[in-house]
Amino acid sequence: MPTEKKRKATKAKSQSLAPRGAAARAAENKKRKQAAAERASKGLAPESEEEAEEQEEAEEEAPDAAAQGAAQGAAQGAAQGASPPAAQGADQGSSPAGASEAPALTITKPEDADKGPDKGASQATTGNNTPKEGSGKPKKDPDLHPYARGAMLEVQYLADGKPRLAEVIERSELSTSTPEVPLYKYYIHYHDLNRRMDEWVMPGPRIISLPSVAGAKYKTMQQAKKKEQELEKKRQEQEEEERIKREIARDEDNATRKTRVRRQSGASPRPDGEPAGPAGAGAGAINVVAVAEIDEHEGMDDAALKEHEEVTKVKNVSTVSLGRFSMDTWYFSPYPKNIIGDHVDTLYICEFTFKFYLSKSSMLRDQSRPGLRRHPPGNEIYRKGKVAMFEVDGSAQREYSQNLCYLAKLFLDHKTLYYDVDPFLFYVLCEQDERGYHPVGYYSKEKYSDVGYNLACILTFPCHQRKGYGRFLIDFSYALSKVEEKVGSPEKPMSDLGQQAYKPYWTSTIVDYLHRNRHQSHKSIMDISKETSIMCEDIVFTLNQMGLLRHIHGEYFIAAENDIIDHLLAQHPIKQPTVDFSCLHWSPYLTEMPKRDKFSIHNKRPPAAGAAQNEDMMTVTGEFGGGRGGGSGALGR
Repeated sequence: MPTEKKRKATKAKSQSLAPRGAAARAAENKKRKQAAAERASKGLAPESEEEAEEQEEAEEEAPDAAAQGAAQGAAQGAAQGASPPAAQGADQGSSPAGASEAPALTITKPEDADKGPDKGASQATTGNNTPKEGSGKPKKDPDLHPYARGAMLEVQYLADGKPRLAEVIERSELSTSTPEVPLYKYYIHYHDLNRRMDEWVMPGPRIISLPSVAGAKYKTMQQAKKKEQELEKKRQEQEEEERIKREIARDEDNATRKTRVRRQSGASPRPDGEPAGPAGAGAGAINVVAVAEIDEHEGMDDAALKEHEEVTKVKNVSTVSLGRFSMDTWYFSPYPKNIIGDHVDTLYICEFTFKFYLSKSSMLRDQSRPGLRRHPPGNEIYRKGKVAMFEVDGSAQREYSQNLCYLAKLFLDHKTLYYDVDPFLFYVLCEQDERGYHPVGYYSKEKYSDVGYNLACILTFPCHQRKGYGRFLIDFSYALSKVEEKVGSPEKPMSDLGQQAYKPYWTSTIVDYLHRNRHQSHKSIMDISKETSIMCEDIVFTLNQMGLLRHIHGEYFIAAENDIIDHLLAQHPIKQPTVDFSCLHWSPYLTEMPKRDKFSIHNKRPPAAGAAQNEDMMTVTGEFGGGRGGGSGALGR
């Protein structure tokens, strides 16, 4: 091998030649280097010192040429709107001007020639399976097992049998998997469905489209959705511009009319340009109060929401057995890992103690012991027919309350309690028969709430839903508020199922009140709140939802004619079961808090005297939840 000094001398000699034949000499040197590289790739020894020198220089220049060619190829691809492969760019960058494209090279050191082509120092190949430099492995086919986390699949949804796009959240190797035939099951989240529908799927006929096809469908769907959103945004902007123009024209017309009327009466114009009351308002001055949007994730920023979804993204319990029912779970619950591990297919729950077991035999053995109580601990405060309600103090029955919260978390997403249960009271609703009291649902509330919440969490077990028990639990919470002579509200924000339960209850209760007091021309929101124990802000929100609230020159009115009330009453009747106060035996929980309670109905201000009235309309006066009228204090999630 020549020394470094000799190589430098040879290069200096070639550079000292006249530039007259530089292009021809460069092409000749290029050919010699290619021939030396081909001999080296075949494992042949160099025939002379010059050939050995050319071979060594080719090895040193190959990485630089490849890098330079890749950069040039990327620049050309950016200019043409396409990205050529790196190897092709390297070949183009290393070719002289005017020369034809050189074939792809495989450079191997002589000492590595006996190791085989796969173990060479560097590779540069072309084609669809082009390996990355130094990786030695082709790019993985996305349709081969295991599918990557985040890949899209098209899966048959069991509820309706239709194909739906789903994202792979997690994967787990099956016990029957082998290195030759890898088998995995996948935990998927259906696109545009709640997380409670997430499930494990096995490779089989339910997977309709593999990641390559499903990913393309998802991309097309997202592009179409983005276009629709842009069109909707433009439409809303146009509507807003038209609304502003109408308001400006209306204000100018009202200002002209009011100035003319005041000049005739000799009255001086008001500084704010508004009349003394709605009596002089025209039809154009009536505005419908906008309905507030309900955000299920209100109070959670993006980081908190992402952390919550990361921790609870995979269910650790597939099904739960409670009494004679078996239920598919909806969400993750923080059961102790040292007992159930990372995942359990079926968890057995004792319906009398809410203790959990990994086997049915263990649960039956504990239930067969003498002295087992067959009802919830605490006081039975209500019984009518087969329905009974028990009040359980979290501080007195800590283990029972914690186990109840563990079970509830399997069906509740964001709201849960499992450790600190002392400040809460639990009201467990049961069906009673000859075998005992079987729980069907529950709700919890704080012993003292400084914001007036009369309910924290509420749940009807899925096996007992569609029986009216959810509405009964809500009615029971307001029944206790009436006994306490307070107004109350559920804890905000609420879950989506909580909204579906509360909005019909509020609607039917308020419509029933308006129907029973239809002959009274003047009723305030405070009057409705005192009789129903519903907070004023929830009443305003419900009136907005029904489209009955109007805003006329700074005051709120209920546009509730008799025929409208009759129509709403037919749509939203009071459904059974309801609370029978003659069967309720309960006294309020005593606390050491200050005697004055701002949520007591005795501390509420009466309606403003001399409030204006409109024909066929009911005036809304009194408190508006801290000045949040117009529904801005509406439900969260």
